[in-house]
Amino acid sequence: MNEVVLVVVAHFDDETISMGGTIVKHVSNDDKVFAISMTDGVSARDSADKSAKADRKTSSVSASQELGFEWGDCYNFNDNAMDSYPLIEVVKAIEKAKIKYKPSLVYTHSAADLNIDHRVVANAVLTAFRPQPDEICKELRLFEVASATDYGCPSITGLFSPNLFINIAEQWSYKESALKKYDTEMRKYPHIRSIEGIKNLAKHRGNQVGYELAEAFEVVRKLEV
Repeated sequence: MNEVVLVVVAHFDDETISMGGTIVKHVSNDDKVFAISMTDGVSARDSADKSAKADRKTSSVSASQELGFEWGDCYNFNDNAMDSYPLIEVVKAIEKAKIKYKPSLVYTHSAADLNIDHRVVANAVLTAFRPQPDEICKELRLFEVASATDYGCPSITGLFSPNLFINIAEQWSYKESALKKYDTEMRKYPHIRSIEGIKNLAKHRGNQVGYELAEAFEVVRKLEV
């Protein structure tokens, strides 16, 4: 049975950085992949203007075309200030996507990230997909985002503890092409959010389990009949 997959991210580009290869793998398996972003990803920056928002949006569409997923209804919560909203407001926005797409598999941020938006989204997704009788969502996975998860501190933000590793050696070229669509967000090596830095992380995760390249996830909950 093919999956309906929902990816919930705080910012456009989180989906590609964290799990671009895994998205391609889902699409190649004929799974239907939708993603929603909760902020424009740039409005917190002093240099941000309407053109910056438009450019980020354009990049997100190009990245989705490279990876094969579809953007759903996205939101405009204030960038890097999602903690200023009542959590229930974010939860209700995510619940709209839950009702619309009826996903069987959901991906979102780890709450161990330094970025406050990532932590809020993680909490909101966990709330929106809390266990219910006859729940359609059967699995919830958390991902890591280079320059966010690795910037956290276990004694403050908690720890990302991956227990699922997905081989993306054959999907890396698609992920790299999608990353290049977010050229304004990429940094020069040796920054972790450079393309080489992200590939090094994939090598590290792969080497941990005997793969060449992998993306790592923490499975929060999985239901089987």
